Amino acid sequence: MSTQKESRKITTNTLQKMKANGEKISMITAYDYSFAGIFDKSGIDVILVGDSASNVMAGHETTLPITLDQMIYHASSVIRAVSRSLVVVDLPFGTYQSNSDIALASAIRIMKETGAHAVKLEGGEEVIDSVQKIVKAGIPVMGHLGLMPQSIYKFGTYAVRATGEEEADKLKRDILLLQQAGCFGIVLEKIPSSLAEEVTTMVSIPTIGIGAGNKCDGQVLVMHDMLGINTEFKPRFLRQYLNLYDQIKNAVNQYVQDVKSGDFPNENESY
Repeated sequence: MSTQKESRKITTNTLQKMKANGEKISMITAYDYSFAGIFDKSGIDVILVGDSASNVMAGHETTLPITLDQMIYHASSVIRAVSRSLVVVDLPFGTYQSNSDIALASAIRIMKETGAHAVKLEGGEEVIDSVQKIVKAGIPVMGHLGLMPQSIYKFGTYAVRATGEEEADKLKRDILLLQQAGCFGIVLEKIPSSLAEEVTTMVSIPTIGIGAGNKCDGQVLVMHDMLGINTEFKPRFLRQYLNLYDQIKNAVNQYVQDVKSGDFPNENESY
């Protein structure tokens, strides 16, 4: 029997056991009550309320504009639908980078106002003080290394990260620092699969990959990409499981035609 079936409620401890048992961890983003309920009932281990809501829900070019209040709104909606999955919420840009006191205050707001189970933040050595302070307050923290979308203006590109020795060495140092600081898991985004495999074996905490090969302890995708709602973003690492854009568009087209023609509602659909 798998670890996830033994435990009705997924916790950070469950994820630790899954890594130890060699059982892969499934993770997906969600931002609202309806989709979160579907994902929870589908057996997803972790739901990430990602700051990608800035892109897929609000239409911004980057993740930077989304606010803490907006993240709390999305996370509150998600948590009301979930009974099994672990819910992790991104700390948005500007809520943890300046100092650890602000970081802790931001994390506390998320935990108190949403009922979520953990927070996630981007960076390594630069944010260690914030990670330590949040963890010491009893709040689980997930790290994020590799391509860090909140730093897109620093990188200037969404290309694969840590392909050179210097950046790869920094990532190795950072993942050990994050583990030591108390992170329960690390997202590895868009790095060479060989590097992801190496650092996954270096740490005892789970790694979750997105564009980091299949040797990570788990995988995460943005729901709008995986379900084919967003048709403009098709990176190499994405496997699109549905084409909801066309299916929804066709359904709405038919609805419009039926309304215009007087076919809807028919006699059986009227009182």
